[in-house]
Amino acid sequence: MELSQPSMDEPIVVTGIGIIASVGDHREAVWRQVCAGQSGVRRLTGLLGIPDELMIGAPVDVLADVPRRMKVTTICRLAAAEAVADAGLDWTRVDRERFGCAISGHMGDTGFVESQLGMYDDSAPGALPWWAQWMPNSSCVSVANEYGLLGPRICHSTACASGLIDILAGVRSIRDGQCDIAVVGSGDFLHPLFAAGFDQMRVLAQHDDPQQACRPFDRARSGFVMGEGAAIFVVERLSHARRRGAEHIYAEILGSAMHAEAHHVTSLDDDSTSLAHLITETLRKSKLQPTDIDYINVHGTGTVQNDIVETRGIRHAMGAAADRTRVSALKSMLGHLVNASGSVELALTTLALRDGFVPPTANLTNQDPQCDLDCTPLVGCHLPLEHAMKLSVAFGGHLVAVAIRRWPDAQARPVETAA
Repeated sequence: MELSQPSMDEPIVVTGIGIIASVGDHREAVWRQVCAGQSGVRRLTGLLGIPDELMIGAPVDVLADVPRRMKVTTICRLAAAEAVADAGLDWTRVDRERFGCAISGHMGDTGFVESQLGMYDDSAPGALPWWAQWMPNSSCVSVANEYGLLGPRICHSTACASGLIDILAGVRSIRDGQCDIAVVGSGDFLHPLFAAGFDQMRVLAQHDDPQQACRPFDRARSGFVMGEGAAIFVVERLSHARRRGAEHIYAEILGSAMHAEAHHVTSLDDDSTSLAHLITETLRKSKLQPTDIDYINVHGTGTVQNDIVETRGIRHAMGAAADRTRVSALKSMLGHLVNASGSVELALTTLALRDGFVPPTANLTNQDPQCDLDCTPLVGCHLPLEHAMKLSVAFGGHLVAVAIRRWPDAQARPVETAA
């Protein structure tokens, strides 16, 4: 189909969303559970090298017939299929040579190591081919090949900033005129090497009741729990969406910023200067004032340092407006999805704008006075939401933020809160 010359200033909009997580196998199911404060965390079994019941996490359990080695590519393909269907794509009206794909990296296949330990026979009939999930870009390749996408193919590995960075990489490719439309996002799964590494770092929470373990902003917080999931978006230029007859638009991606802390691999700079600058730059690029932001979906890991530093950065950047801005941390229910955390949490932030509902921070029963934001404890709330921001604060010093605006005619759905 013939398109006009792309403009750097043209709005980039979200027309499709697919989500899968521990609490649901599709977008609206996940959203309903999160709104109700429901957790997908439980005790884990079957992780190579880790005794059963020793670790807790939030796994995706709907893929009983899929080998763990193929889990991340499978959930990315499922989320992509939902996003593509949600966008109402008619492939006769889309140029695949101008259709990009940006899906974050993830842990590659370690099946050979497992086979040497006798975990399975990789020479048996029906065994997975060696290339099935060999490289960290396997999910990006799998999704792009499934739809025959010939535009830019992008894959970053930037710890738990990966999801947001690849979404923004896809948006940048559209703004640069390299493509008109893209599927973007990320997925991740509970890999034993990651689990063991985080355990050695002493950042994983423990609790007699697994669902109470992750407690962002709470005095009793002790760390995060690991989770699984994926979120994929269809993003495109507004003129492209209109020309192909897009069924609906969720939101406009207004602006973003990527910065870094030159401080430490895992710990954060206590004065929050870099994070405050990130937020300020995102506002500037989005042509917004602090008072325009109604909701911030924070990184919110539930570690003592992250929660305090993130609070401090928001206050430094937002000033007095921080007192009226709602905040919530969804890792309290979904776990930390690492590479997928930014995309899943941005997807849920987009649905928050659509429905005018701020999801809660679960387990927040005794708020740390150093985390003195309105963190929406325990129960979500209905509010008219126009603008929101999503933050990702990653190991290695990667800092990312994106601001989005609710599309004026987005069709809100009713939301039920917890009893």
